[in-house]
Amino acid sequence: MSSVSSQPQFRYTQPPSKVLHLRNLPWECTEEELIELGKPFGKVVNTKCNVGANQNQAFIEFADLNQAIAMITYYSQSSEPAQVRGKTVYLQYSNRQEIVNNKTTADVAGNVLLVTIEGSDARLVNIDVLHLVFSAFGFVHKITTFEKTAGFQALVQFSDSETASSAKNALDGRSIPRYLLPEHLGPCSLRITYSGHTDLSVKFQSHRSRDYTNPYLPIAPSAIEASGQFSVGVDGKKLEPESNVLLASIENMQYAVTLDVLHMVFSAFGPVQKIAMFDKNGGLQALIQYPDVKTAVVAKEALEGHCIYDGGFCKLHISYSRHTDLSIKVNNDRSRDYTIPNGPMVNSQPSILGQQPVQMQGHVAQQYNGAQFGPTPEQLMMPQPSAGWGVSVPASQQTISMHMNNPPYMPPGAMLTQMGPGMMYPPSQSGPQYPPPMPPYR
Repeated sequence: MSSVSSQPQFRYTQPPSKVLHLRNLPWECTEEELIELGKPFGKVVNTKCNVGANQNQAFIEFADLNQAIAMITYYSQSSEPAQVRGKTVYLQYSNRQEIVNNKTTADVAGNVLLVTIEGSDARLVNIDVLHLVFSAFGFVHKITTFEKTAGFQALVQFSDSETASSAKNALDGRSIPRYLLPEHLGPCSLRITYSGHTDLSVKFQSHRSRDYTNPYLPIAPSAIEASGQFSVGVDGKKLEPESNVLLASIENMQYAVTLDVLHMVFSAFGPVQKIAMFDKNGGLQALIQYPDVKTAVVAKEALEGHCIYDGGFCKLHISYSRHTDLSIKVNNDRSRDYTIPNGPMVNSQPSILGQQPVQMQGHVAQQYNGAQFGPTPEQLMMPQPSAGWGVSVPASQQTISMHMNNPPYMPPGAMLTQMGPGMMYPPSQSGPQYPPPMPPYR
């Protein structure tokens, strides 16, 4: 069993108990995190955290003995140890059968509420909407929002437990009023418990945290636009500072998305100068650079939430990047500088001879093989000038059919002809074609 410490992760000398003893926790570990750790194995009915000389130990009590046994058994056989905030946690049965005189945080009334926003668009509910909802019951001191395994959550601090209790009793299980949400958001409901916190630490005013008691608190740089003011849209959400470089995240990747596929999709709105692909947080992301901000804005508004392939596959989520000029040191299947039309291609695969140039035939070495990695070319939607973005069709059911004027890879006035289900070809072509090479950008 892998472990980051020489200490044994388990001690088998104690007989089974509903109460588990946890060691090597982060000293700032909260009771909410202990409950999350035990939740996959059963109901945690009691906790006691921050015990021991270093305050890095805790106890959790399950409702049933078999649930505690299941947790110990699972981690004793798993190659991945139990972890909290990246630290390996050591488990053992406690010598006590229950935690006495210590209710769970969720049962003890306090002045801070733990709010879980539920719904498909929960993460789009902004902090100002939450402030409006909870301010109906009294002065809200502070709000912080964050994402955890339980979903999109917020901590809302009132001045006293009585005010917090009245808000909890009135709002728990209720939906956020529709008139407070933007039209494009679906219904969102609130699940509320008490938090173990009593005074939230808010260091900056931002779109993720707010201290309403301290107007002089500095504003986080991420929440300030170039003019030095808060950048907030009509719906109350923080607006991203626009950039000529887009950050694209791709979800539901049932098929391969290559550099050539991304170039074909994004060049419908103007010349793409550079693309860099990378893996982050278990998914594929890419940076796409345009020559100006205006082109990037048009591409972002048209492509956000749409899918590259039919059936809702390879959905695009697009935001503005802080980069303005990507540094592409080598052209390969993960990065490309299109301002250098005949730049050497380097194979990213390892070789006993080191990096080897890829043999080029024509303008682009085709990295993508539809038959091998995904749907046939007929399933890929090419841009069509006659089709607009229908806002009435759900984004998850739409595929990319871009509206453009004289795209760079088609002559002005050329019309696309439907050649098969899911793909559009110019009338002069007999099969799928990738965009010709972009001329050097001047």
